[in-house]
Amino acid sequence: MAETRKIKRALVSVFHKDGLDEILRKLHEQGVELLSTGGTQAFIESLGIPCQRVEDVTSYPSILGGRVKTLHPKVFGGILGRRELQGDQEQMAKYEIPEIDLVIVDLYPFEQTVASGASDADIIEKIDIGGISLIRAAAKNFRDVIIVPSKQEYQPLLNLLEKNGAQSEIEDRKWFAAQAFGVSSHYDTAIHAWFVK
Repeated sequence: MAETRKIKRALVSVFHKDGLDEILRKLHEQGVELLSTGGTQAFIESLGIPCQRVEDVTSYPSILGGRVKTLHPKVFGGILGRRELQGDQEQMAKYEIPEIDLVIVDLYPFEQTVASGASDADIIEKIDIGGISLIRAAAKNFRDVIIVPSKQEYQPLLNLLEKNGAQSEIEDRKWFAAQAFGVSSHYDTAIHAWFVK
């Protein structure tokens, strides 16, 4: 039997914001709380949509020149916490970890930066850490969480929201997880190729 999950809270942290506005409006209409960082948070609020700052959940600011924004137990616990396990739920309650049911993220443009002839230092800064970690965590916990790992999946998510409202079935979540591991595999392969060139 299909396992339906309601989307109550979404973490949105993206490099490419084009095409995102329709999804954000649909999520807001359907009562989904939004959680975000930096430029994405400003973009969401520019649409007139309320958005909670990740820093308000973690009580830590973005640090080290933006290298550390989402890497925190309150974010990753919210993504990786298993809804059906009482122990996970008790720990999430104890440490005030909010459940995150949808993650929309994409990765820094590593390949484009390499192709542009950028310096090694600039290329290194385009090795995404938080984004790739969010993708892997949400894809691992696809039983409970939807992962949208690139703008290529914006339209499939919008189709899902229009068809089902703010909820998904296990088959939907597994499909998005498969796309996510494809994205992470391609990304790491590109980084590896640059290091061994």
